[in-house]
Amino acid sequence: MTKINLPEAFVARVEKDEFLGPDFCVCLDTDSPISVRLNPKKTKAILPYNKAVDWCENGFYLETRPSYISDPLFHAGAYYPQEAGSMTLDTVLRNLNLSENSVILDLCASPGGKSTLIKSFLGNKGLLVSNEVINSRAKTLRENLVKWGGNNTIVTNNDSQDFQKLPSFFDVVVVDAPCSGEGMFRKDPNSRTEWKEDSPEFCAARQKRILANAWQTLKTGGYLIYSTCTFNNLENEENVKWLQQEFDGKIIDVHLPKEIIAGREEIGNYCLPNRVETEGFYLAVLQKPELETPEKLKQKSNTSKNFYLAKNDWNVEDFVKGNDKNLLFEWIDNSDKTHLLSIPSEYELEIMTLQQSLRILKMGTRIGEILKNKIIPSEELALDAELLEFQNLIELDKNLAQKYLRGETFPLEGEIGYYLVCYLNEPLGWIKHLGNRFNNMYPKEWRIRKTF
Repeated sequence: MTKINLPEAFVARVEKDEFLGPDFCVCLDTDSPISVRLNPKKTKAILPYNKAVDWCENGFYLETRPSYISDPLFHAGAYYPQEAGSMTLDTVLRNLNLSENSVILDLCASPGGKSTLIKSFLGNKGLLVSNEVINSRAKTLRENLVKWGGNNTIVTNNDSQDFQKLPSFFDVVVVDAPCSGEGMFRKDPNSRTEWKEDSPEFCAARQKRILANAWQTLKTGGYLIYSTCTFNNLENEENVKWLQQEFDGKIIDVHLPKEIIAGREEIGNYCLPNRVETEGFYLAVLQKPELETPEKLKQKSNTSKNFYLAKNDWNVEDFVKGNDKNLLFEWIDNSDKTHLLSIPSEYELEIMTLQQSLRILKMGTRIGEILKNKIIPSEELALDAELLEFQNLIELDKNLAQKYLRGETFPLEGEIGYYLVCYLNEPLGWIKHLGNRFNNMYPKEWRIRKTF
C-alpha cells in the first residue's frame, strides 16, 4: 500500500476525540479486511473463504483478495465484493417491523452494494427502487442490479428533490449519504489527499438537503436508515439530532453485535476499524411519526405513451417461468426501441407512478427487445434466476467463459438459434448460433478488456 500521511487536521481532531480511542490513527495504516456477500439465488463461488460476517446472513471474509474480474461467476452476479461494515444493513432490516411487501428506496445507491443486499432481503417479494443522481454511476448501479437479478427492482437516475413528487410513497428509505469519506482512509490511501478540513461541514449541509427530501417521500410509520463511511459527529450524530428536531423523527434502537458500538450520546452505531474487522461505517435508524393528516400521493393515470400492458399473444413460455404473479408490459425507450418487460403484478400502480415521475434506467426485467414481431432475448433475463426458464444451454470452461465475456467468438457446436451460455451452470448471457459461427450478444459496455 502506498504510504500517504493522514491529513494533519484530521489527526488533530481525532486525538481530541476520546470516543474514537488513542490507537485509532494507528489502525488506519494496517491492512484492510476483505469481504464479499454471496447471492443466495446463484451458484456459490469458489473463493478463499476465511469466516462468516456475524451480522450478515450471506457475508464472508476472505483470506486473500482474488482477481474478481477474471472470475466469470463475479460477472454472473454470484457474489458482490462489499465492505463488511456496510453489511450491518442486513441485521437492521431483519430487526425492523417490516411487511414482506415493503416498498424500499435506496436513495444514494451506486455502485449497488446495499441495493443488492436489500434485494436479497426482499427475495421475490416487495419492491426496491435504487437511485443514483450521477449518470455514469447510475449506469454502474443498473449493471450490478441486473447481474444480481430480480424483476422487483427499479433503477432511477434522479436528484433527491425529484422524490418530492412521491410523498408518503416508501416504507423504508435508505440514505447512504455522500460524505467526507474518512472511512476510506485505510482502504484507499488516495482518499486522504482529497479530504479537506472543511469537508465535514460541507458534506453535512448537503446531507441535510438529501435527508429532508428522503423524509418527505417516506410513509408515516416508515423507517429512514441513515449511514455514512465517516467518523465525525457533524455528519453523523449531529445530522440525526437535526432530523429529530426538524421532523420529530424517533430514533430506533437496533440489536447489533457488541463489537458494533453505540455512537456518541448513544445516537446510532459505529463500526470502528480499531474495534472490529471493518472500515469506518456509521448507521442510525429513525421512524417517521404518524401524522393527523398525512400527505397522500396523487395516483397517476394508468396510461402512458411509452409504457403499456403488452398484448396477450406474446409467446414467452420458452424464456420465462409461467406464473400469475407477473405482468408483461411493452416499453418504448428513448431510442424508439420496444422492449417486453416483466414486472410484479402486485406493484403495477406503483411502477406506473414511478415511470411517470422519474427517469428510469431499469424497470422490472427486460424479457427482450421486440423486433419484427419477434423477441430478441435480453441480458437482464439471462441473469434473472427467479424468472429465467430456457432449455438450450451451452456450458463453457473458464477460458471460454472469459473469451465470451470479452465479446469474442470461437468454435462452438450447435444448431441455428438462441443459446444461453453458462459457467458452472450459472448463466452468463446469450449467443445466436448461425450454424457455422455465432453472434456474441454479451453487452458491449460490460465486456472485459483485460486478457488473462
